[in-house]
Amino acid sequence: MNTKAYIKGISYSLPDSVLTNESLAEQYPEWSVEKIALKTGITERRISRDDETALDMAVRAVEYFFEEHSFDRNDIDFIIFCSQSPDYLLPSSACILQERAGLPVNIGAFDFNLGCSGYIYGLGLAKGIIETGQARNVLLVTSDTYSKYIHPKDKSVRTIFGDGATATVISSENEHDGSIEYLGPFEYGTDGHGAGNLIVPHGGAKHPWSEKSFIEVEDNNGNIRSPKNLYMNGAEVFSFSLNRVPGLLKSLLRSAGLEKKDVDYFVFHQANKFILDSIRKRTEIP
Repeated sequence: MNTKAYIKGISYSLPDSVLTNESLAEQYPEWSVEKIALKTGITERRISRDDETALDMAVRAVEYFFEEHSFDRNDIDFIIFCSQSPDYLLPSSACILQERAGLPVNIGAFDFNLGCSGYIYGLGLAKGIIETGQARNVLLVTSDTYSKYIHPKDKSVRTIFGDGATATVISSENEHDGSIEYLGPFEYGTDGHGAGNLIVPHGGAKHPWSEKSFIEVEDNNGNIRSPKNLYMNGAEVFSFSLNRVPGLLKSLLRSAGLEKKDVDYFVFHQANKFILDSIRKRTEIP
């Protein structure tokens, strides 16, 4: 019987500091608490300390997983680490995580850099590794500290992004007794044309940090940021989501041999309430 991959369990770790809509409104009276909640569906976000990194949160999430799921860490034979805010340019966070979490040395480990789609890509990678016989238990870790990229006076992103980490173990199973839901097919898509619509312009090899990196500019909507900060073109991201996601959903359902009426629950990336409501209407999900 062919080996199949399934999600063994999920745990998470969040920073202690909470940034509420009320706190934002106190700092910036022109920001409406009601408007933030109505448009984003977000009432609070977790913010990492200055000395708290993505890897720190990742280690905690992994430890929580072993505690909550009574899983033997020695059974892990592969680590996949997804982050866009790594502790170092090199070495990879996955390798450091192996040591800090006390995992075996005879395991595979690598990082990859993705944002919104990172968890799904991680599941797809883990499925491929398991179903080709390269591993039996893959530890998928996602962790980011986006708040460190955000200018405090940029409400276009400060109201949305927070920090956190997840630890998921994807395992293999040969027998199907009806109690396990295996990972099904995946549908992917890539359009680099819109790369400039969600970007941290400076800090990489293309534009290393310089004096220009710290020059703050105010846009037409009153948001302030510098080239070392995260920039998001919300209108373009919204347009992309509405134009691309419905077709991708149709392709995925077709690959899985399902219709919308067969699905009990749709879980999309939690971009914001406005985008999710718009996608639901466009795809005619009840």
